Amino acid sequence: VLGTRIDGEASVVAGTYVAMAEMLSQQREHHGVGSYQIAGLPAALIAGGETVVTIPAECNGKGGRNQELALSAAIKLKEIGLRDVVIASCGTDGTDGPTDAAGAIVDGASVDRIEQTNTGRCAHDAMKNHDAYHFFHDDNADYRSHHLIQTGPTGTNVADVMITLIK
Repeated sequence: VLGTRIDGEASVVAGTYVAMAEMLSQQREHHGVGSYQIAGLPAALIAGGETVVTIPAECNGKGGRNQELALSAAIKLKEIGLRDVVIASCGTDGTDGPTDAAGAIVDGASVDRIEQTNTGRCAHDAMKNHDAYHFFHDDNADYRSHHLIQTGPTGTNVADVMITLIK
């Protein structure tokens, strides 16, 4: 458990989770020997808190802080080639921004899967436009390729929960 008061820009917090996941994944390549070993593998890093997203006035994207954190993490996972990591971020109240999603779940192949399956979608454009919801949303997706976490209202609001799983 990393803490219960995690805060900051969603994209920056995503980078921190990806960096920790990368460090843990490198332990596998070095047979568990590392200067800063924070956990054995497989590992689950769990955190709570509430991030923020600073949105410019001219922005018309759709999403929430948890979806943006997941999208940013997915981009970073792809950029460094981490395929054995899953990151989920969701609101315990069942909502994230003005959407029907509580958050999103991604892995190192999410960006490629979505961009190859949905012509015209670009993860970097979605981040720039704060439009994670439309990047992840797919009415035709089956359960194996659905990235949005949709629980409906839960009637409780403890915090956002972020979980990083490293194989």
